[in-house]
Amino acid sequence: MLQMPSRARPHITFLGYGYGSKLAERPGCVSSGTIGAGQSSVSADFQATQTDYASSGKLLAFAARTMGGYIDLHCHWVVGIDDGVKTVEDSRALLEGLGKIGFSKVVATPHMRPGMFDNAKSDLVRAYEATERALEGAAGLPARGLSSEHYFDDVVFGRIMRGEGLPYPGARAILVEFYPRAIPIQLTARFFDLRRKRLRPVVAHPERYEWVWDDPTVLDALIDAGGVMLLDVAALAGKYGRSVRSCAEKLLDEGYYDAACSDAHAPRDVDDVAAGIEKMRSAIGAEEARAMLVDGPRDILEGRLE
Repeated sequence: MLQMPSRARPHITFLGYGYGSKLAERPGCVSSGTIGAGQSSVSADFQATQTDYASSGKLLAFAARTMGGYIDLHCHWVVGIDDGVKTVEDSRALLEGLGKIGFSKVVATPHMRPGMFDNAKSDLVRAYEATERALEGAAGLPARGLSSEHYFDDVVFGRIMRGEGLPYPGARAILVEFYPRAIPIQLTARFFDLRRKRLRPVVAHPERYEWVWDDPTVLDALIDAGGVMLLDVAALAGKYGRSVRSCAEKLLDEGYYDAACSDAHAPRDVDDVAAGIEKMRSAIGAEEARAMLVDGPRDILEGRLE
């Protein structure tokens, strides 16, 4: 269990949950169960293979400890479009597994990354719609929607600025990821450009960027520019190695994160997601962990961060 620092931390009330957060220092931050990309109201957007974790009985015990209602802002359940699931069966199993550990809403975020996953907006929409058709009739799955994980290079940044990206449902925020070994140039300025477009940049898994490991305060400028930080909760379970886990623990302890997600790519990832949620609950308490999985994601979608 992480030990919270004895030094005083900023304190805010975040939809009923008071906790230390970098949000406190941020000036002016102002569904068949499917969610349609670009819809204006998040409340309207969301309508309402067994993993090893489940078969071992751990999943049932985990479910008993959670009230559910989690919102996942980062998941790769669209079939055959990137490094996520490859079959409809795996898509269904992944969504079922996430539902069983408490997620009631899961946004698909397939990659838009030239040179690796050459997906335009139209390609992602087409793959999403095909997967949705294939999932018709599957009972009990979480509500679903479409966005994208935008690799923040010059090409994709240009697409976003021309309206060719895929913001989150409600079109108030957009998920971005970076090259892991060096901070992109002009990053802060580009975040301000997104804010002028009335889009809040959501930084995917900051704990994985090597340029954050030695000096997490490098994120402060991005936060000041309107960015929010999204924890890949499986990092706390050691899914990506010791350095990533250590960075995730530090960022969580110091209040950098605004929300947590699964970033699941396959049914087997549900084990690590569940274990990571348990680690987060142990580190910051059940109430704050729930805020990271419910209130934080909801506020990002609804543009309610202040």
